[in-house]
Amino acid sequence: MRYYLGLATTFHDPALALIGPDGTILFAEGAERFLQYKRAPNCEPDPATRMVGLLAEFVPQGSELVVASTWGQQFTEFLEGQGRGGAFTLDALSRHPPTLNRSFVPERAERIFVAEMAIAQARAGYGTLLALDQETRSRGGDPRARIVRQDRFPHHLTHAAYALWGSPFSDATAVIVDGMGETGAAALYRMETGRIAEVRRHRGRGSVGFLYGLVTDLAGFDQLKGEEWKIMGLAPYGRTDPGLVAQLRRLFSAENGRLKFSDDATVRDVVATILSRRPADLGEAGWADLAKSGQDVFSELMDVLVAEAWVLSPHENLVIAGGCGLNSSYNGRVLERSEFCRLHVPSAPGDDGNAIGAAWLAYAADNPDWTGPAPETRPLTPYLGSHVSTAPMERLAEWEPSARRVGHAAATREAAKILAAGGLVGWVQGRAEFGPRSLGNRSILADPRPEGAKDALNAKVKYREAFRPFAPSILAEAGPDWFEAYADSPYMERTLVWRESKRDQVPAVVHADGTGRLQSVTPERNPAYAALIAAFAEITNVPILLNTSFNVMGKPILHTAEDAILMFYTTGLDALVVEDWIVVK
Repeated sequence: MRYYLGLATTFHDPALALIGPDGTILFAEGAERFLQYKRAPNCEPDPATRMVGLLAEFVPQGSELVVASTWGQQFTEFLEGQGRGGAFTLDALSRHPPTLNRSFVPERAERIFVAEMAIAQARAGYGTLLALDQETRSRGGDPRARIVRQDRFPHHLTHAAYALWGSPFSDATAVIVDGMGETGAAALYRMETGRIAEVRRHRGRGSVGFLYGLVTDLAGFDQLKGEEWKIMGLAPYGRTDPGLVAQLRRLFSAENGRLKFSDDATVRDVVATILSRRPADLGEAGWADLAKSGQDVFSELMDVLVAEAWVLSPHENLVIAGGCGLNSSYNGRVLERSEFCRLHVPSAPGDDGNAIGAAWLAYAADNPDWTGPAPETRPLTPYLGSHVSTAPMERLAEWEPSARRVGHAAATREAAKILAAGGLVGWVQGRAEFGPRSLGNRSILADPRPEGAKDALNAKVKYREAFRPFAPSILAEAGPDWFEAYADSPYMERTLVWRESKRDQVPAVVHADGTGRLQSVTPERNPAYAALIAAFAEITNVPILLNTSFNVMGKPILHTAEDAILMFYTTGLDALVVEDWIVVK
């Protein structure tokens, strides 16, 4: 039997995905979860210590294994040539100037990113090979699996494969937008009856993703830490500043429906002008007016790309992926700003999702008639990661009287009562979500009705900036009653506008601009979480919970029950539910 290991091999957000002999996703997870290192920069996606257990769980003895990574063969050969020529030595990299270029990042930093990418691509599969050798040594006999080949696929194609094949559509147009690709930072794809074809690949160093990262830095945050989401959270608190918008618009133009980016000198002049206006006392609050102006300009840039996609590949169905697909504020408005009728954004639109894309492309190479997963399995479930063991809860119960195994139904009822009384609950169920957002399996939950719930959660548990918003998880059947122009949003991938008559009922999850980045919950997609929201609704008549990721600022979402217990005792959580166990303070 043949299995497929997809590896996301960019210098940030490495991830792995295992695909079975029938094309089914067996496992998918970002390396940051296992390593507990936020975004896991420059870490291998398949550490041997992780792969030993995954191979034993999912890959039978005597199997074949195809290893697939997320940068194309031609680009990989280019990187190898650059390395052999000495372009990636410390001395060579240090000779590049630390000044901004037309990519909107410093010249030296961009070169370092490419060098780091070369390293990541070169070592793809090493951890897996070590894991196979380790298991062979520890138990004797033949290796569990034999690596039969290594595939390398173009970066934006892996984005498209994951997003299109994981969508509910058999036909769609995909817009891929991120920071870097082999030839440019954007590409367009078309899928017809499950067959994916490139429509246009953008070329040049200009990048919508890096432009948004530049706004992030100028507003007082750090794109190297992946803090672009803070711009989305801060933007509703700012006002559109015509002067700032005018400066940002100098960075690009739209000619004949296509984006064209400015030269190095213009980029540096714009940055100097914006910095001359930056308030001296930003602090952790950031520059709200620049965040709002930057979000407005980002939307203009995306509009150009989406309009180009409509001209070249008109279709009712639109798919957006790449790191810019995480911009839920834009996603919530794209249909009203374009000719498309339906939208799909996957749960992991960033580079971590490419692990699935690469594995599926390798599978398709061996199975030419395959046109994607079965319709009944789409859209793709996000619950593809690790289970947690409840053994730590059993050990906790030996000295903590409040730690009890009560069964799922009782744990759900008790958690709903605690939430309705204003308590904060850590909620751990089933398999971890694939992607950056907690979708009811690794979540911290609260009652959305109190005005101060958001501030209390930021201060007592998350330890993050006060402006950062929280998401509403809503029973899908109730969505139209609470949101204008309601659209199903299973992955928290878009913001929608709350009905004005409902906003005062759930102020903790209403953004300053009257929107909410919602998650639509159904019993079919997540029975345990839907049951909890329903139990809360029985008490409160509100079918909504405040949902945020189960972590503290600067750390990834938890990976083990030990992680959950540690956060329970070191933060302001009132209760912790791990499967059918509950512990309260």
